Amino acid sequence: MADRVLKVNAFTTFDLLDARIEGHGFEEEAFATLNVRTARNDPEEVSLDLELDNTQLDSVPAHADRVSLSAAEARTLAAELQQAAERVDEAGDA
Repeated sequence: MADRVLKVNAFTTFDLLDARIEGHGFEEEAFATLNVRTARNDPEEVSLDLELDNTQLDSVPAHADRVSLSAAEARTLAAELQQAAERVDEAGDA
């Protein structure tokens, strides 16, 4: 990923995912980085960071999106992801 906004290293949650961006009048696919992080000392929030490979995109400039979550919000998201993963697993077993 050229012109990367997010720092990617061995601790990055997912360094290469398939992603899609949609907007009014456009839809594009690109590789993406998705990372979950907290401050090293005295964390107050959980950050969820997403960056699509701007070399594969024509419709948006290089950027990263970040969502800040409280601990409770992060737990709610984790529970929703777990339930969705279980539904996918169950559908695969059918």
